[in-house]
Amino acid sequence: MAKAKARRRVRDTWKEKSWYTIKTPVNFEDKEIGETPARDPDLLIGRGVEVTMRELTGDFSKQYIKLRFEIDNVAGEVANTKFTGHKTTTDYVRSMIRRGTSRIDASAVVTTKDDRKIKLQVLAVTIRRLVKVCVNGKLASEIYHNAKKIYPLKRVEIIKSKVIE
Repeated sequence: MAKAKARRRVRDTWKEKSWYTIKTPVNFEDKEIGETPARDPDLLIGRGVEVTMRELTGDFSKQYIKLRFEIDNVAGEVANTKFTGHKTTTDYVRSMIRRGTSRIDASAVVTTKDDRKIKLQVLAVTIRRLVKVCVNGKLASEIYHNAKKIYPLKRVEIIKSKVIE
């Protein structure tokens, strides 16, 4: 008689996991933005979560804004987050730039009142094409307020931000 092979028992790790509710920081009204499973609450720390502004506010006109949060602590069954940045969707940016307009991109590092540094990428769209002489590199900070005195602007958007400290 041949020996019967012993069946290897597979452990179901999914049953060991608990579900945690993910909440935004207080400055985003401490709203619930989802749930996530984890075997250990410490494994949640550093996990990233992306949510649209429409999902937070219910305002469909803000669908193009994506907010990024990172879980920084867990209290019981609640995973609290911190804001790490936002960006606008590329299709929204493309929809603003039309034939006959100019795109001006600038980036700046700013310090908030609570001493956090945030890198901002700013986009300005002109009504008509911008003459090369007008673009001299000095439009990096406060681009809208300074550039609108030189040349009429259609819109200025901060299209991306990233917390670096």
